[in-house]
Amino acid sequence: MYGTVARVKIDPANLEQVRSLATSMDKAPGQIARYVYQMDADPGDLYLVAVFESREAYWANADSPEQHQRYMQLRALLLADPEWHDGEIVDSHT
Repeated sequence: MYGTVARVKIDPANLEQVRSLATSMDKAPGQIARYVYQMDADPGDLYLVAVFESREAYWANADSPEQHQRYMQLRALLLADPEWHDGEIVDSHT
């Protein structure tokens, strides 16, 4: 499995818009899961986690025009560019 963890900064007043946008997005091909964490210490700090079946599926999605459109919709709600941290998932428990 492969994926990304991204830290994003929002105006907490935009949280419902971010939730609505996330809810409207279908899973991308090869995507297993998506999680969004809102930090207790700072409600404007969100961590997005996307899990894909493989590195190839992740990058096929990341490089697609459809994902670029989804990203642009999300970026319009953010205070700054996300901090992306991509990598291989080496352990999980569900």
